[in-house]
Parts: sequence; C-alpha cells; structure tokens
Amino acid sequence: MLLIGALGALLALLLFARGAHEQLLGIAETLDRLATAHPVWAVALVIALSALSAMLAFVSTAVIAPFMAGTWGAPRAAFLLWLGWLLGGVLAYAIGRSLGRPVVRHLASPELLARYEEFMTHRAPFGLVLLFQLALPSEIPGYLLGLVRYPFPRYLLALALAELPYAVATVHLGAGVMARRVPVVVGVGVAAVLFSAWTWHLLHRRLGLQQRARSPLE
Repeated sequence: MLLIGALGALLALLLFARGAHEQLLGIAETLDRLATAHPVWAVALVIALSALSAMLAFVSTAVIAPFMAGTWGAPRAAFLLWLGWLLGGVLAYAIGRSLGRPVVRHLASPELLARYEEFMTHRAPFGLVLLFQLALPSEIPGYLLGLVRYPFPRYLLALALAELPYAVATVHLGAGVMARRVPVVVGVGVAAVLFSAWTWHLLHRRLGLQQRARSPLE
C-alpha cells in the first residue's frame, strides 16, 4: 500500500507539474537519441534491468517504462519488458533449484518463503501456481518454485501467462504519463491495483481452504 501511495504521488507530480513533465520529456529525448545510436545495447540494458526487477524486490522497471514506451512504442516496449521478466524469473528459478536455500534467503524474504512453502510443492496444481505467480512479486514464486523443484516447463508457462498483463499495463501506464493522459493513467492504474488485490484475495482464500481441509487429518 505504501508503494502504491508513493507511485500515485509521483504520477500526480508528473501529470500536473508542468516543470516536472518538461524535464521528463527532456530525459526521454536524450535516452531516445542514445537508444537510436546504440540500439543493441539499449535493448540489452532494458532486458537486463527488467530481469533484475524480477529477481530483486528493491529493483523496479516502473521508472523506465515511460521512456521505453516513448522510444520503442507500446507493443515493442511491452514485449521487451515481458521478455526481461521472463529471463529474471528463469534465473530466479535456476538459483533456487541449483544453489538452494542458503543463497535464496539473501535474495528474497525468508518470512514470505516460509509462509508459502507448505503449500507450494513439486505437485502443486497448475492453476494454483498461476495464481501464486499473479498475486505475488515475481521473485518469490521464482525462487520458491525452484527450491521445491516444480517442473520447469509448467513454471515457465505460468510465468509467461502471469507477466504478460502486467507488462502491457506497465507500458500503457508509462505511455499515459508521457502523454499526460490522465484518464488512461487513472484507469490503467486502478485496474492494475484491483486486479492485483483480487488475485491476492483468491490465492489466500484457496490456501485457507487447503489449510482447513488438512487440519482434521493432522
């Protein structure tokens, strides 16, 4: 909730403060020139930053989404963001599976991992894993499903399906900020928050039902 509030304040500043928006456009022009002069390096850097954001909670690609939309257009920017998140999710899974808990506990919240580990096993239903991926920050499912050795093809499919709507929403939100389209920014932002809250509610409702079903047998 604090993060949502901070992002809302930042968006309000960029949308309604003329000076801040002009500076944003100036930065966008500079980055666009650099991306045009070095297209391969620009794409590689964006994918790398997106991958890091899928592996580390304190790294976010929200700050570069407006510039991505301005440089490459919404469809290509969303694809690059989605591709980077996929790469980061695959790397998180690989770290969890190959390096194990001693390394993972330094990269993700041990409390969150412990909270969900009893429900996420290598036999978890695909629907539950998809909901898990939709509801939580992407680094948690990646490391945890790697730790429990969930089948990689099914994890990759859940990751790809879950990250796609967020990539599209993030880029359109960034494009709306650049163009100062208040209805777009508000609409996409509210829809993203509501969707995230809904999936979180569904996940914990399902986990609660599983826990109650297990209790009489224990």
